[in-house]
Amino acid sequence: MTVRTRFAPSPTGFLHIGGARTALFNKLFARRHGGQYLLRIEDTDKARSTQQAVQQILDSLAWLGLSPDEEPVFQSQREERHAEVAHALLAAGKAYRAYETPEELTAMREKAIAEKRPPRYEGYWRDREPGAEQAGKPFAIRLKAPREGDTVVEDLVQGTVRVANTELDDMIILRSDGTPTYLHAVVVDDRDMAITHVIRGDDHLTNTFRQCMVYDAMGWTRPRFAHIPLIHGADGAKLSKRHGAVSVLEFREQGLLPEAVCNYLLRLGWGHGDEEIIPRERAEKIFDLKDVGRAASRMDYAKLSHLNGVYLRQAKPDALLPEVLSRLTAMGHGFGTDKIARLRLLLPALQERARTLNDLAASAAFAVADEAPVPDAKAAALLTPEAKERLADLAEFLSAAPWERADLEHWLRDYGEVKGLKLKDVAQPLRVALTGSTMSPPIDLTLAALGKEEALRRILLASNSD
Repeated sequence: MTVRTRFAPSPTGFLHIGGARTALFNKLFARRHGGQYLLRIEDTDKARSTQQAVQQILDSLAWLGLSPDEEPVFQSQREERHAEVAHALLAAGKAYRAYETPEELTAMREKAIAEKRPPRYEGYWRDREPGAEQAGKPFAIRLKAPREGDTVVEDLVQGTVRVANTELDDMIILRSDGTPTYLHAVVVDDRDMAITHVIRGDDHLTNTFRQCMVYDAMGWTRPRFAHIPLIHGADGAKLSKRHGAVSVLEFREQGLLPEAVCNYLLRLGWGHGDEEIIPRERAEKIFDLKDVGRAASRMDYAKLSHLNGVYLRQAKPDALLPEVLSRLTAMGHGFGTDKIARLRLLLPALQERARTLNDLAASAAFAVADEAPVPDAKAAALLTPEAKERLADLAEFLSAAPWERADLEHWLRDYGEVKGLKLKDVAQPLRVALTGSTMSPPIDLTLAALGKEEALRRILLASNSD
């Protein structure tokens, strides 16, 4: 048997971080077992589904490295097949025509609630033959639910779960307008896509019992089910915007790396010993559903930020450069080959302090600015009259220096020794002049990256500032 999993989002909005984790678990499980991972867009809610949402889902999955192994399947394009199966069940006596109007169904529901009974359909048309008065009238097709015993699911995460069949009513599988219901369409699609494992959020667990009725009525082998717990906010409430970003592309905009986001999502409700940093290649070898916990996970944005910093420090500078350039461009900076060369020199050092790509771009902005950066308040306080005199003197001193990093370090130390100053007393005003901040890469690297002409220009400007 070839393992085939699927991720099946509805295109009614952005891809939620919980959906991204579901997609990740599906792909990792398929890879672990040498199988395929597929995508089905469940766009049968035509009033709310949009092409923009479809594209956002595809873009989000692509960014995370979770694009499917085959072209996506669109559920709305398969309605004829869904109807075909519904009519096959009808012909086999496993389903029946139900002629209630929406108003009659509402009245039944309200009566049940008033009598403190569960508002379930009670099978009025289950054993009745339509008469002449029903001729030409619209009807829904309802599946005959079993009346005795239990429906049992051996869930790969939740264990054995069961529901008494008396709790299940005869659900509609084809509406009176000929369109399939979600619970029916999902089963037909999973069957036709040869899905062997359905891995999804545990909010779908109650749906599973109803879907099993369709599998059983058609004589189809059920897939294995695995229902993973949901993701909550730090306060234990359902994750929402008030907790922070919840859309996958929001994390991209905030400067997170897809590798870090996937690593964080992997560890959110799943564990493998004490391993925290788990690259994709490693995850594909060790992922197992038995290691998924049953309790809801809590989103920890601080931990995600920390993990992103780890990945950022491990990344190759050349891989980060395009992302940094795009963010600097958005900030209004232009580039020539000289400025890109500055960034290449500085990125390894800048990576050590950054938590996000946005941090990295912000800390690199001084290197590509056309004008000398305006010092922030803390930095400006260091430009005392004495410090400005020292900067003017230092500019003259460095004008004779060879402009290589190793040489510049020696020249700065020599200057300090001659003037009776510690290196930090020389470096801090110089750092403010060059970067507009009290924080920067090592001062010798900063000088070397800016180049002699630009560095001396900034030093002199700071020495003459008001």
